[in-house]
Amino acid sequence: MNYRDFLQKVIYYLINPLIKGMIKIGITPNFITTTGFILNLFATGLMIYAAIYDPSNTSIIGYAGGVIIFAGLFDMMDGRLARLGNMQSTFGALWDSTLDRYSELFTLFGILFYLLANQWIWSSIITFLAIIGSIMVSYVRARGEGLGIDVKVGFMQRPERVVVTAIGSIVCGACNSLWALAVPMMLIALLANITAFWRIAYCYKQLKGK
Repeated sequence: MNYRDFLQKVIYYLINPLIKGMIKIGITPNFITTTGFILNLFATGLMIYAAIYDPSNTSIIGYAGGVIIFAGLFDMMDGRLARLGNMQSTFGALWDSTLDRYSELFTLFGILFYLLANQWIWSSIITFLAIIGSIMVSYVRARGEGLGIDVKVGFMQRPERVVVTAIGSIVCGACNSLWALAVPMMLIALLANITAFWRIAYCYKQLKGK
C-alpha cells in the first residue's frame, strides 16, 4: 500500500459518519462538488482582494490557504458520497473532473496575481509554468484514457498539488514571507511538468507498435 492509499483510508474512516449523515438527509455528490468549487472561488477572491487592496498583508493569503484545505475535503467527500450512497453517475464524474480543473486553475491564478502585485515577476512566471504543468498532467491522463491506457504514473497529481498550494499559502500567512508561496510554485512547476512528460513517455511505451 502506498502513502496515498493509506492516507485515503484514514480520511475515509474519519469522514464516513459524516457521509452517512449526508445520505440520510438527501445531500447529493454534485452539491458537494459544487460547494467545494465555490469555496475555491472564495479563496481565489481573497487572494485577488489582497493583491489589489493590501499586497503586503500576507495573512489574507494564509486564510485563503485554509479555505483551500477545507475545499479539498469536499473534493474527497463527493466521490465517497457517490459510492456509499449508490449515487454514481457518468455526468457526476464529468462534473467533478471539470470543477476540479477550474478550482485548481483559479487558485493558482490567484497566487500568480498576488505575486505580480508584489512585483515578484520571476515567481509569477514560475507560477504560470505551474499552471501549464497542472493542465498537462490532467490532459495527458485524459487523452491516454481516451486511447484505452490507464495513465496514473507520476508524483505531482492533483491531491499533491492542492496540498502543496494550501500549505504554502498558510505558511506565507503565518511567516509573512512570499518565499513560502514562491517555493511551492517552483516545486509544482518542476514536478508537474516532469509528471506530464513521464506520462507521455508511458503512453509511448504502451502504444509502441500499434
